[in-house]
Amino acid sequence: MIEERQEWRELLEADAAGYARVAMDNIDREFPYAVPHTMQEPGDFPHRPRAQHPVFYGSYDWHSCVEMYWLLVRLLATAGRGVPVGALPEAEIRSLLDSHLSADGLAAEAAFMVDRVGGRRERPYGWGWALRLAHELASWDDPDARRWSQRFTPLAETLTGNFLRWLPNATYPVRYGIHSNSAFAVSLSLPYARMRAVDGAPDLLDALVTATHRWFGDDRDYPGAWEPSGSDFLSPALTEAELMAQLMPAEEFPNWLERFLPGLADASPAALFTPAVVSDDSDGQIAHLHGLNASRAWCWRRIAESLPGDDPRVDAALTAMRRHADVALPHVAGSDYMVEHWLAAYAVLLLT
Repeated sequence: MIEERQEWRELLEADAAGYARVAMDNIDREFPYAVPHTMQEPGDFPHRPRAQHPVFYGSYDWHSCVEMYWLLVRLLATAGRGVPVGALPEAEIRSLLDSHLSADGLAAEAAFMVDRVGGRRERPYGWGWALRLAHELASWDDPDARRWSQRFTPLAETLTGNFLRWLPNATYPVRYGIHSNSAFAVSLSLPYARMRAVDGAPDLLDALVTATHRWFGDDRDYPGAWEPSGSDFLSPALTEAELMAQLMPAEEFPNWLERFLPGLADASPAALFTPAVVSDDSDGQIAHLHGLNASRAWCWRRIAESLPGDDPRVDAALTAMRRHADVALPHVAGSDYMVEHWLAAYAVLLLT
């Protein structure tokens, strides 16, 4: 694992500035923009994205724009911890964040998420990424970050309330490999929920943990050989395993994983160890498969880190991680916009 971490650091140092440039360009690119909207009455739809979303109006859609902000904050915070990240344009990034993460703009974003249209919008994927960004801001010891975190609080609290209303009613998980996936959204939200619990508000963490064990605790013999679907950017099998690795006692997770995905030590099922083929970067649904390769690499790394060092599944997981990363990372920058408006976030998730 030490060699893997060093390799990731070298990749991060070489590519972080490019990832940051992609993110900054995406954040300010208003069109094209995808809006899932159910019309309620004449005139209830704005003429341009920033009229409805004064902060998250770029990067093709709301959740991808949130991801790009998270990427920038994550890179700055990583650099602040002494990790080499190359020649980041730090002053330019801070200026963009300070002007875009305005108190009024974020208050408007929060208000949208509680009205009759927005209260279920972006559930749960966008909610998870927004809480991931909230945690990144709140946990970074930096004067600017503290100011931005304070501005972000209304949106984070609104989404916390949305989660608390939704989770008890979510009898079943969504196992698709796309935005509705339950496991990945919970995983994204956990750092914020844990931080909130430390501060004396355990309600979100309790709700996430309860839902996770209700959904996944008794799973076994998952049909991983059936993956992937043609528009997946997440692996239903591996996102679930990654989440359970975070929430199960360390001594119990290896046995749960064996029940859930037997045969991993022998690189079975082969479908989970084989990178997806992406035939058309300009097709937004097919292009999702680049994200599948990147998110699988992240999941395999997280799973390997959660197993005992002498567990035979560790080598298989690390081999799969490298194989998927090698295929995914070259497409982060310079690809079609259907790839470039979001994939960099998954690269940074993997490398940091």
